[in-house]
Amino acid sequence: MSTERKIRLGNIVYRAPSRIHGNGLFAKVAINKGEYIGTYEGPTARRDGTYVLWVFEDGKEPEGRSGRNLLRYLNHQDEGNAEFYGFDLFALQDIEPHEEITFDYGGWDEI
Repeated sequence: MSTERKIRLGNIVYRAPSRIHGNGLFAKVAINKGEYIGTYEGPTARRDGTYVLWVFEDGKEPEGRSGRNLLRYLNHQDEGNAEFYGFDLFALQDIEPHEEITFDYGGWDEI
């Protein structure tokens, strides 16, 4: 991962107390629908735990990363305003400055 991408992430998002849970990730600037926000960075995870993001792709073993950058502060919302494609996060809708960025953690079935 280049330094440029790491610097860019800190220029567009920040961590702050969340009304959803603990700390959350918030937009510093307006983010347009479809815009790349950042990549979930960290070492490969061997088991589930705090800040672990699992990616499931058809025909492949699940891959997990233990988050080490600001994206680890993303909180769950059933209809989040962002979504991961692999480990890359993109805006599902326009996100205003100081709006919390959320995504649907998934992983469980609704009854």
